Amino acid sequence: MPGTDRRGFLVRTGLALGATVLSGQLPRAFAGQPSPQGKIESWDAVRTQFPLSRHLIHLAGFFLASHPTPVREAIERHRAGLDADPIGYWFEHEEKQEAKVLQAAADYLGVDPTELALTDSTTMGLGLLYGGLHLREGQEILTTTHDHYSTEMSLRLRAKRTGATVRQVSLYQSLAGVSREQLIENLVKHVNAKTRVVAVTWVHSSTGLKLPIQEMAQAITRINDSRAEQDRMIFCVDGVHALGVEDFRLAELGCDFLVAGTHKWMFGPRGTGLVWGHQRAWPVANAVIPTFNIQAYDMWMKLIPAKPLPQSIHVTPGGFHSFEHRWALDEAFTFHQALGKSRVTQRIHELNQQLKQGLAVMPHVTLHTPLSQDLSAGIVCFEVAGLTPQEVVEKLRRRGIVGSVTPYAVQYARLAPGLLNSVSDIEKTLGEIRHLRS
Repeated sequence: MPGTDRRGFLVRTGLALGATVLSGQLPRAFAGQPSPQGKIESWDAVRTQFPLSRHLIHLAGFFLASHPTPVREAIERHRAGLDADPIGYWFEHEEKQEAKVLQAAADYLGVDPTELALTDSTTMGLGLLYGGLHLREGQEILTTTHDHYSTEMSLRLRAKRTGATVRQVSLYQSLAGVSREQLIENLVKHVNAKTRVVAVTWVHSSTGLKLPIQEMAQAITRINDSRAEQDRMIFCVDGVHALGVEDFRLAELGCDFLVAGTHKWMFGPRGTGLVWGHQRAWPVANAVIPTFNIQAYDMWMKLIPAKPLPQSIHVTPGGFHSFEHRWALDEAFTFHQALGKSRVTQRIHELNQQLKQGLAVMPHVTLHTPLSQDLSAGIVCFEVAGLTPQEVVEKLRRRGIVGSVTPYAVQYARLAPGLLNSVSDIEKTLGEIRHLRS
């Protein structure tokens, strides 16, 4: 096995990374392949980074991202290296490249890299987190009726194995007139002495509603102040439709765990994601799949003495992945940093406001996403009188506009303006919806 140097790195968390890795002195991918640096000034310039069809207005980019040039080129470089010399290239790049991915993600999120585990998707992250949470029989998982299938099923499976219960509650009766205060109050009033886990989704893909996560976290903290550590509520958030949209730092958000895929709004390689956990919270998360962390592996082989490792290491699944994609993920975080987080948030909010305000005044359209930016992000859900959501999406597609249907029991047509759209894209879309009829 090449290289005893491998033990100077921590494969998937960056805990024991060499100082050159953590200080950013290593090249961004490998020798001779630096990434473009500097702020991208115009949104037109951003659009040129993507090979999306120019014949379509893409308003479903949140589903699965197209890769921007730096990400696409990094994938191809790593793929070429793995194709030419799979074992040699893997041993040369696996540790330092995953360390760079973790450092880039940590810089973007404002956390320590040892607080992050790498996954392949939001669903995998939810399954790993919820599937390993330490729960006692009789304890309760509190979640909502608005969450995605992946959350609901992961929680049900964990409850079945532990004897815990899952209770779903509604945070609102109607989105018309819903307020932040109402959402917080409706969550808190359902908490009881048995509640151990609170699981919510930051931005609902069913309606576009954005929850006030920071205020919810503060309310949960106040309740936790009077609880013993073993009964403290763990606040878990599916943040996939906030990551790459909202301008936040995880250390200030207040939740215990956040799970997100990075191949949606972040423009990361397809098949990538992460789980972040606060240092105080990681001990409640048990590993589900063995990790391939080099220190854990060497301890198993009795090559080095056994010692505790951060739980994020153990939660990162081992095995072989699509490495050319995972190792290119740092480029996505760098790309977003070059755009500027606050600029990204402002742009996405502006385009969504334009779409929502235009839909709200159409008599044949029912807008379901709140108009307030405080209660919405990058997803807009609506109905057109006389048409099913599927018919709306199909008619728009024939007009060169790509949307989607919400995959829930109650379905709506759904559009998601993002960084690859322009004001004129939204105006054209509104014009087409204005003339949609059954």
